[in-house]
Amino acid sequence: MGSRRIWRAAFAALVAAAALFLFYEFRLMPGKQHFGVAQGAAGGDAAPRAAAATGTAPDSPGERSHLADGLNSPDKDVHSDLRIINRIFIAYRGAVRDGDPVGENVEITAVLKGKNRLGFAFVPADCPALNAKGELCDRWGTPYFFHQISGEKMEIRSAGPDRRLWTADDEVLTP
Repeated sequence: MGSRRIWRAAFAALVAAAALFLFYEFRLMPGKQHFGVAQGAAGGDAAPRAAAATGTAPDSPGERSHLADGLNSPDKDVHSDLRIINRIFIAYRGAVRDGDPVGENVEITAVLKGKNRLGFAFVPADCPALNAKGELCDRWGTPYFFHQISGEKMEIRSAGPDRRLWTADDEVLTP
């Protein structure tokens, strides 16, 4: 009877240690690269500030986020652009673990450009899809319309070639 209690206690301790390890690995280390996020800021106090200042991941000096590469590229289409922006939101959620950013286009874009708790720019400042106001724009120069469906779903709307929202030529991605 005594050895059975010892085995149960040892098993419970092992399960508790594994749970603590998983919690530490996937919750307290938000800057670690998880679930296919290509780049993220490393942990520590100076890391987010360094990432915000340089637009690079501090654990890979000289590198920049390539998540927005291809936006508004002449060899792609608006559907590809919408998928790229959706992947940026997925990467943001995976790294920050706090749902999608909220607000108007300029506020959401500011968060994606590095005004987030990691200080990491998911969209680099030199992205060709940014206008002078700091908004993400479609291939016709019109700011995207972002509609928060839930904490983890963002509808992305392009005004299309007529440059007017809510018309028949709008392109919409609803994940």
